[in-house]
Amino acid sequence: MDILKMALSQYGVTEVSGSKDNQQIVTYFDELGFNGAKLHDETAWCSAFANWVVKKCGYAFSGKLNARSWLNVGESTNTPQLGDVVVLWRESPNSWKGHVGFFVKETKAYVYILGGNQGNRVCIKAYPKNRVLDYKKMIKNG
Repeated sequence: MDILKMALSQYGVTEVSGSKDNQQIVTYFDELGFNGAKLHDETAWCSAFANWVVKKCGYAFSGKLNARSWLNVGESTNTPQLGDVVVLWRESPNSWKGHVGFFVKETKAYVYILGGNQGNRVCIKAYPKNRVLDYKKMIKNG
């Protein structure tokens, strides 16, 4: 299945506030070898979501929960296409913090990303283009 279609199949998956967890978010962690029941759906899960999607589609994935781990996966591109991975910085370009999701479109000032943990759910959101660290084309496993 194509990366964007797989990601869109999860559109609207949302954290459950309080002590209960959305089982689908827990599954993102579990299927990557992390204990989702211990991490809960309030744990930053954008990278878990991206890993789950890319793994399901048969591509190489980071296997890590930090967004910037995606800087080491795939091939960099200056001309992103639908479904390519977008890695953003958070707080500052030099921080270890980041965000990761899938390219939908861009305007002069914004990149639109389909990602997990965007407002605590899977959705499409615009981010300033000056926060982009890299666009990555994924590579099929095997």
